[in-house]
Amino acid sequence: MKILVCVSVVPDTTTKITFSDQDTQFNKAGVQFILNPYDELALTRALELAEANAGSVTVITVGEADTDPIIRKALAMGATDAIRVDAAPKDGMYVAAQIAEQAKAGDYSLVFTGRESIDYNGGQVQGLVAEILGWPLINVVTTADITDKTLIASRDIDGGRETVSAVLPCVVSAQKDLCEPRIPNMRGIMQARTKPLNVVQATDKFDYTSVARYELPPTKSGVKMIDAENAAELIDILHNKEKLF
Repeated sequence: MKILVCVSVVPDTTTKITFSDQDTQFNKAGVQFILNPYDELALTRALELAEANAGSVTVITVGEADTDPIIRKALAMGATDAIRVDAAPKDGMYVAAQIAEQAKAGDYSLVFTGRESIDYNGGQVQGLVAEILGWPLINVVTTADITDKTLIASRDIDGGRETVSAVLPCVVSAQKDLCEPRIPNMRGIMQARTKPLNVVQATDKFDYTSVARYELPPTKSGVKMIDAENAAELIDILHNKEKLF
């Protein structure tokens, strides 16, 4: 069994975001980058499934050379090898097209992703990859197991949890309760240095997006503190100043 795990490299949530070139480029200077947390869950569960089914795990990312150290972390976690599509990840459709191209060429049984990346929070890639490949998608799963070439998963829905299944090959995305992320040990870190990281050229498919301008969200206004005993003042502000009722 061959499993392809899609990973993205994202800014740490504590990083201060700025833009350059008249707000048309994301400024990477001084930014701390990490492996997307949802993708860490996907990778951990993929490794567990591969170990139980005598399989292998390949990680793939769409990114430039500065993402290589983060890819090495995925290899240190236990992935067999890695693919880096040498291109900036322009949008969800572009990224999905690159991943699908490699998934078809590599004859994988399962494509695993996180539910979304924590920078754009789009949650688009898994559905687009599945559509391009013509494979079924099971989204935001909290359990995932393989039995007789069938993926059986559960996920939370309104009012409960449902169990669904799909015959391999398929695409599945990880939700936060799926597992605890695997932490690389010293042996894994040392082995990661020699594991294959294959750099491939991007295809020109679905290159539709251009950036006009980035904008930071507006600065939050100050907070007015009102004593808990002074409900009349709060009502007066909400009614007469804010016109909320």
